[in-house]
Amino acid sequence: MKTLLLSVLFVLSLGFPSVRAADATAHFTRTEDVVYGRKFGTALTLDVFRPEKPNGAAVLFMVSGGFNSSHTGVSPKNYELFLAAGYTVFAVVHGSQPKFHVVEILEDIHRAVRFIRHNASRFGIDPQKLGVTGTSSGGHLSLMLGLNGGPGKADAKDPIDRESSAVQAVACFCPPTDFMNWSGPGDDQLGVGEIGSRFKGAWDARIETREGREKLTREVSPVHFVSARMAPTLVLHGDADKLVIPYQAKLFQAKCRAVGANYQLVWREGKDHGWPEMATDRAQFVAWFDRYLRGIAK
Repeated sequence: MKTLLLSVLFVLSLGFPSVRAADATAHFTRTEDVVYGRKFGTALTLDVFRPEKPNGAAVLFMVSGGFNSSHTGVSPKNYELFLAAGYTVFAVVHGSQPKFHVVEILEDIHRAVRFIRHNASRFGIDPQKLGVTGTSSGGHLSLMLGLNGGPGKADAKDPIDRESSAVQAVACFCPPTDFMNWSGPGDDQLGVGEIGSRFKGAWDARIETREGREKLTREVSPVHFVSARMAPTLVLHGDADKLVIPYQAKLFQAKCRAVGANYQLVWREGKDHGWPEMATDRAQFVAWFDRYLRGIAK
């Protein structure tokens, strides 16, 4: 009880709204609707889950599916293994398509990292021990952070925007990696085709022409940013995935191998786009973050 009370007092001291303690078996405190940015009159928010015994490292959880994100998608059950291992979890809600396109959504998540890093001392975390995770579009956003996170603008008026958006490790499920080579070379699904049309609202007007799609895919497809300097990355992917075709994982793996990137792909045999054991599979993510955020090899 004393530890739980101290945790609640800690979060209250941050000046953020809506602090709620979990039940006695969960051993964490939750701070809801922390505003990490604003755009066009819309508040960008995240929820903070602080474990009873924090280890100083943090995991950003991309609350995203089909490039849609909302507070109703924040699920503490998805964070249980991270919290049990001592990770502070930030459930990041981003702008949703079709109101906001993926290029704009990417700006949101970089802003979230910068906000968290700028407030690291308040959250009780090490700003150089940030991992990121997500599923499907959340996995895509995780990869893009691991590949493209970097320095802010030194002359930015807002001090948050001067911070780095780099993360130190990535672990995610079934992320899209190349929108114009979906199930094989030349399979264009960037707002067109059977699968692409389902998520047409996620893209800007450039999808209307082949030239525009070729330019856009170089901005939003993780495969175009693979390098030996990318954050250590773990991906779990179902080998029977009918939405994000397994070719996506194979293509990304080949690119990573070609440049000597720190990348590991784990196939889940017979699994489609999502499976019941995902909750327990996150134990592999915990081990990955332990290794690359905390230096604990298992």
